[in-house]
Amino acid sequence: METNEKIRKAYTEYVLEHGKQPASVFQFAKKLKLPEAEFYTHYASFDAIEADVWLSVFDQARQTVEADPTYQTYSVREKLLAFFYTWIEVLKSQRSFVVYSVARIRSAQPAMAGAGRLHSLRSMTLQPFREAFDDYARDLMAEGRESREVEPRPFLTDRYPKALWAETLLILDFWVRDVSKNFEKTDTVIEKAVNTTFDLIGRSPLDSLFDLAKFMYQNR
Repeated sequence: METNEKIRKAYTEYVLEHGKQPASVFQFAKKLKLPEAEFYTHYASFDAIEADVWLSVFDQARQTVEADPTYQTYSVREKLLAFFYTWIEVLKSQRSFVVYSVARIRSAQPAMAGAGRLHSLRSMTLQPFREAFDDYARDLMAEGRESREVEPRPFLTDRYPKALWAETLLILDFWVRDVSKNFEKTDTVIEKAVNTTFDLIGRSPLDSLFDLAKFMYQNR
């Protein structure tokens, strides 16, 4: 087992057993029989370990779907659906930690009047995961523009990955609270959220109307 993986495993076991982060890096490293200086060659803090867990879950989900030859034949809409379903399956294997981490992230956010549940998930702990997801989302959107599943729109196209990240947090928030058998309701949320997103970012009658108005204006 690589040192990074060893540290991640020990950290997740500790927080699940104690409900909080270790008191110090020194004590944590000592229990692992690891010099404190070596710990810092892998992670700058306990929060960095937690961030790496979130990133590793995303990487595992993405690698799993992209390794499936069938995935390569999917439409962009189907690829995003496949990713979210797979991501949730990977999260299930670490549900106790995910629930702990989400609660800790929320408790660390300053109270804000009118702040919604998704706003409370803004955190540096999720930043590496977000950056990796943004790269994935941009790739999907670029593919969608080529296949004409995604309609380029001034001032909006560049915001599509941000909208997909918000959708990711919505799915995460729902799954953490989902008490349905085998999280069946989360599957429904994924399907409805992705289909709604592509209905909005795909070509619509309004785009045809805009094209007509533009043509008429240019040829008046």
